[in-house]
Amino acid sequence: MNETLTQLEAADFINRSFKPLPKAYGDALVEAARADPRIVALCADLVPPTETDLFRDELPERFHNVGIAEANMIGMAGGMARCGEIPFCHSFCAFITKRVLDQITMQAAYPNLPVKIVGFLPGIATLLGVSHQAIEDVAIMRSVPNMAIFEPSGPEYHATMVKLALDWDGPVYLRMKRPETTPDEFTPRSLEIGKGMIRREGSDVTIITSGLCVLESLKAADTLAKEGIESRVIDMASIKPIDQTLILESAARTGAIVTAENHNIIGGLGSAVAEIIVEEGIGLSFKRVGIRDQFCEGGTTSFLMKKFGLNSSAIAMATRQVLEKKG
Repeated sequence: MNETLTQLEAADFINRSFKPLPKAYGDALVEAARADPRIVALCADLVPPTETDLFRDELPERFHNVGIAEANMIGMAGGMARCGEIPFCHSFCAFITKRVLDQITMQAAYPNLPVKIVGFLPGIATLLGVSHQAIEDVAIMRSVPNMAIFEPSGPEYHATMVKLALDWDGPVYLRMKRPETTPDEFTPRSLEIGKGMIRREGSDVTIITSGLCVLESLKAADTLAKEGIESRVIDMASIKPIDQTLILESAARTGAIVTAENHNIIGGLGSAVAEIIVEEGIGLSFKRVGIRDQFCEGGTTSFLMKKFGLNSSAIAMATRQVLEKKG
């Protein structure tokens, strides 16, 4: 554990570890598997953290714990997919992307098989430091042909991740984050492939965001509204394919864009948005909020989001800077 953590933060994390947390994704995967006998689950020895304990207990004959061997898991999944099954493969984001790129490309993406890759602990959201932090995974997976990428902003969207994965005819990467506390009752919400969701309307600037940064962006928009700045906030849960139409409409509507993501600023959501804007020849004020091309450290999520400039204060500051350039 990083020495910069306070004793209170450490105690809070330990206490949370013993509280029951919702398993919306795990429940949804079991429900889908009961309806579709082709669905199987594989896990790389991280069963409870990936919510696959539910699948293991309910459908043990279709559950495979392969051990700490993500590359073998993807190879197995490719073979299963060729035999007519739909494998959902589970591990931490850092392990199931960076360690396994060759197997993903050659045994899942190149043959365009329905291998569903499910990673947990996105970005810097882990106490375990650089070895477990996935700040390059979106850039890696976004560059793989046939691959779709979806990232929910909260547990209310976890169940729909299973549906999106099944709806995509080919390999999928789900970038998941389990809640750290037991949330209040939430209503499951739906998402669409290739569509962003306008979570807040505004005409001065557009904040395009995903995952953990969605809530922070909404907080930033509330802060900015008190200053007379109205921000459109878009939850871009479908990172690939991305909602080009909504991005271009927002660029024309507000003339200024900020992107915010729990990822390196290179190659992720911000890069995807910038590519669309540049290729359309649009000139506007633009800024990316994310990890500034550096390695991070272990710590609580709130501590790391603040230290590395991903929280609502950092997003609000970036938005003010963009509006200053906009004039």
